[in-house]
Amino acid sequence: MTKSGSAYIECSGLFKIYKAADLEVVALRGLELTVQQGEILAIVGASGSGKSTLLNILAGYDAPSAGTIRVGDFDLLQMTNKEVVKYRRHEVGFIWQETSRNLFPYLTTLENVELPMVIAGSPKTERKKRAQELLDIVGLGDRSSHKPAELSGGEQQRVAIAVGLSNKPPLLLADEPTGELDDQTGKEVLELLNKVNQDLGTTILIVTHDPAIATSVQRAIAIKDGKTSTETTREVSYERKLNGETTNTEEFLLIDTAGSVQIPRDVLNELNIERKVKVDIKDGKVTLESGD
Repeated sequence: MTKSGSAYIECSGLFKIYKAADLEVVALRGLELTVQQGEILAIVGASGSGKSTLLNILAGYDAPSAGTIRVGDFDLLQMTNKEVVKYRRHEVGFIWQETSRNLFPYLTTLENVELPMVIAGSPKTERKKRAQELLDIVGLGDRSSHKPAELSGGEQQRVAIAVGLSNKPPLLLADEPTGELDDQTGKEVLELLNKVNQDLGTTILIVTHDPAIATSVQRAIAIKDGKTSTETTREVSYERKLNGETTNTEEFLLIDTAGSVQIPRDVLNELNIERKVKVDIKDGKVTLESGD
């Protein structure tokens, strides 16, 4: 649930610091992000940029060090252990990149989808019906008695999506969901995620290196050095998403609440700007000039 007029996910000044002996690693450096309910969003960035750290915090697997982060009615910085359990059971579903991490090998597909509902205490008849409905949605209704080893990688990832949706979470997080799949199978998984977003209204965040995903959603956020850096928006129709066809693509630099903005290094190099810059405003336009 989200309060009327507010975003579903709000991150402001978000920090995550890891400590090992006398060493501190700052994974998130005042990150800011706003996501509306029902959006499907790609989070992109180089290895070590902080995107997986953000996903783990949103999943409730890790705790932020400072800042503000809210998902629906949950304050992820202030949650008690009991609230974390409730959050992970009912608010969020998670899909790992490694298909083997999403499913128990000794359970059938139906039993795997049922398991989160078993943990949540759902009645047996209700959970079996829900599990079969989800397998039908992901196109594997006739494979309910199969075990993961009897499924292809793409089929396992489809079951993983069903598992993630088991307890009807309003938020689904996916960590490189096509990373171990071939192009065609990855395209099918992407199509399914889009279908889930459209048909069920589930808010979906996808961490990815896959350009097919980043260019097939209406909004993609790039993270650089632990902060959101750029936002690319696309006017994309559902039918054209999978073909990579887009219209009115725009890319923006993001400004945080402190007024900071990350200017791409190639732009700075073009202007011969190193450590200092002069800013001038004229006729409604901002110009940058080297101050070195």
